[in-house]
Amino acid sequence: MRKPQMISFMLLLAIIIGTGGIVSGQDNDSVRYNEYGLAVKRTPLQAERRNGVLVFESKDQKARVWTDLRVQADGAIFFGEPYNPIGNGTSIRRARMAFKTLFGEHWYGEIDMDISNSELELKDAYLRYSFNKHSVGHGLEIQIGNFKEPFSMETTTTSRYLAFIERANVVATFGPSRHIGIMASYYKNWFLALGGVHFQDIGGLEERTFSKDANKDFGIDEGYSYTGRLVVMPGYANPDFGLHFGMAGSYRTPTTDAEIPGSFRYSTRSLISINRKKYLDTDDIVNVDHALLGGLEFAAYYKGLRMQSEYITNKVNLKNGGVEKFGGFYVYGTWLMFGGKHNYDVTAGEFTQPSRGKKWGDLELAFRYDYIDLNSRQEGIMGGAADGYTIGLNWHANENVKIMLNYAILNHDRYANGKGKLFVGHDIDGNLTKKPSQVVEAAGKAGEDFSFLGIRCEIDF
Repeated sequence: MRKPQMISFMLLLAIIIGTGGIVSGQDNDSVRYNEYGLAVKRTPLQAERRNGVLVFESKDQKARVWTDLRVQADGAIFFGEPYNPIGNGTSIRRARMAFKTLFGEHWYGEIDMDISNSELELKDAYLRYSFNKHSVGHGLEIQIGNFKEPFSMETTTTSRYLAFIERANVVATFGPSRHIGIMASYYKNWFLALGGVHFQDIGGLEERTFSKDANKDFGIDEGYSYTGRLVVMPGYANPDFGLHFGMAGSYRTPTTDAEIPGSFRYSTRSLISINRKKYLDTDDIVNVDHALLGGLEFAAYYKGLRMQSEYITNKVNLKNGGVEKFGGFYVYGTWLMFGGKHNYDVTAGEFTQPSRGKKWGDLELAFRYDYIDLNSRQEGIMGGAADGYTIGLNWHANENVKIMLNYAILNHDRYANGKGKLFVGHDIDGNLTKKPSQVVEAAGKAGEDFSFLGIRCEIDF
């Protein structure tokens, strides 16, 4: 054996012997030490699968750790004769890794990251304290960190349990989603209230870079929002039937995670992430003082039937006294066709994983209409409007696997030109034009129209 190999072998043997001695010593001693040499308190955990999720829990149920892993693989084929070519494609829409824990009778924490398509993005990262014990199941809670603001039933619903591949355009555009902040919530019986103050978006590298540069170069405050939501739930104790009435509001100042400080921008991809064009786009709205978001929610369910709807408005107040107004709504219904049942989470005011009717799972038929209007006024912002019709078929194979098919038809108006980058019709000479004022097509005929067939294969564990 060569000398370098002999040295490596002896080092490895010493490590094994040393490790074995430590392990052997610990086997005969109830004391354990952490990497800093301190004796630690030991809590044995038992492992089991709960609805397909790996859970470790102590015998007294005061300590629990579990995983929340999710992969959503999407694909789409586009149809029609669009003015702007659309490429068929595939993507990993989400590849999520989350670890969640209960420790003691009052504390909860989690960290959640998305690594889809070679991009790292922080999702949830927060700590929560429950004034009542977890076993009580209701009461006052405080949480701090990065998490979803309490606005929009569809926004706060996890992507695991969405009825369609993508959220409605109005929700994707105006739903505040995750920001760093602090929030209080209270739930009991038929009543749920949530409210908090939030700050910047820290999920992505680009947003964080904008915020740091604004602080370093200009000393600009990062901005804030006050957001609240109220929900009443008649029939909350009935597992087969219930109603949901909700309202939400948010006062928002510009945050420094935007490219241009003091601005807002509203845009969305039209119901599928494969098509990277943003037809609906206000561009940067500058010199903003604040914006006011308002939302109304209604939902109902009876066994395998479910309907849900939201109406959202957004009023952007400018420093010069001007006002830009936007809004939209959606409504959808679904039916579990083989005896399954929809389940409603009264602690969050949203739907959760449905129960399947057969051993092989269940099929869910869904239909949605959604409308969004980013046209405020001719002398102001005209970001486009669109409506969409989506029919979906979901196969809930088991607790871990869901296959989704969506066929959608989209109709954009002449102002949905992606900040002036996309064709929206023909001019008087028959040439394609990106300028709405030059379009000669009649009302309802101008703008980009197309349809697509989308598929999602999802696994949660």
